[in-house]
Amino acid sequence: MFPVRFGVIHAVFTNLLLWCSGVMSEANHLLNHHNTRLTALGFENLTMVAMEPHCNCTISACSMFVNGLYYLYPFNIEYHIFVSVMLFVMWKNIGRTIDLEHNRKRLATKTQGLVVGPILGLAALASTIGVLVVYIIHVKESLDIRESTIAIFYYYGIVMLVVMCSAGVTGLLIYRADPMPMDTTKNPSRKLDTELLFGSSVGSWLVSWCSVVAVSASRSSPSYRWTNLMYSLLSILEKYIQNLFIIESLYRQREDGEREDAEVAGPAPEIFSVTSSLSPPYNGIINQAYENPDNGCVTLENVQKESGQVNGCPQKHLEVPRQVENNVAVTPSKKSQILKNIAVFLFMCNISLWILPAFGCRPQYDNGLEEETFGFTTWTTVLNFAMPITLFYRMHSVACLFEVFRRV
Repeated sequence: MFPVRFGVIHAVFTNLLLWCSGVMSEANHLLNHHNTRLTALGFENLTMVAMEPHCNCTISACSMFVNGLYYLYPFNIEYHIFVSVMLFVMWKNIGRTIDLEHNRKRLATKTQGLVVGPILGLAALASTIGVLVVYIIHVKESLDIRESTIAIFYYYGIVMLVVMCSAGVTGLLIYRADPMPMDTTKNPSRKLDTELLFGSSVGSWLVSWCSVVAVSASRSSPSYRWTNLMYSLLSILEKYIQNLFIIESLYRQREDGEREDAEVAGPAPEIFSVTSSLSPPYNGIINQAYENPDNGCVTLENVQKESGQVNGCPQKHLEVPRQVENNVAVTPSKKSQILKNIAVFLFMCNISLWILPAFGCRPQYDNGLEEETFGFTTWTTVLNFAMPITLFYRMHSVACLFEVFRRV
């Protein structure tokens, strides 16, 4: 067992080191690009670029590959983070025993009443694609157009974050009004989900607080200065509210009717979220006589027949849930419908907010406020460290919100 645990934890830290190497390589690449631009403009006289090997490739495939690396970089960085997390989950579960004979039932996912959430989510996704196209096309143009493009991004982000905060607060109020108690049973996977949510929020919180400091201390005043401040504050608030909503959903006990309805459905497929949607199975030896009282009664009756004493056991009526007898689908309550719509809407919004930085819409590199306050080298290093963690947060939130949608 020790060699397995050692190998897995070694792979975890190896992927973390590869992630750090990628972050530092990207920071060095951006620093060299910045120095090259300053040299071309005549602000500095640097000869370090001449020491780099010259590329003799002239075909179009080479330029396509070089330009494509800019968009593939987030996926490469995210791969190492995801592998580290999944290997850590494997390492935590090495040696755990699970009773596979225990009845495992999947949650019955109901889609009745899903109208508002998907429509608003698709609208958010469509607007995200529009903002992405406008940003990529116009951010490299003249100064006025560039400022207008960055301002459009911040206006879009403010509207998106306000709506997401409102949806999360609505879900929290519904949970607070619900008399169902919290599930306090020990669940390592659910605990890991909570730690990953708050741990990966640190990247976005770091960037947002740095932006708040930069806006307050900057001597320049572009048109997007105060919208940047509002966007940064809302980004901090939105992640806090969304984390509370997800954790509240994962720790909330299900109602009896919903649980019975879920048990009708059969074996469960695996879900990509870390958290298991089921209660942990019972481990150890199970006394079948207690599990099935009828079998124990039959055994006792056989023994009594051999000894000449026959005492019949009382026949118990098999209680079948009304949902199974009538074979009628149960319509989810109004509360469940609202929570499902909120989960779907936040699911789509997190996908939208992942698309923007992953495909090049990063105003933190282009607005100049933070660079003016902290310096190019420091701010680039901070962004290259925090941006992959922010992308991981959005991906992990998508997985957790899908699990919330199934549990409600």
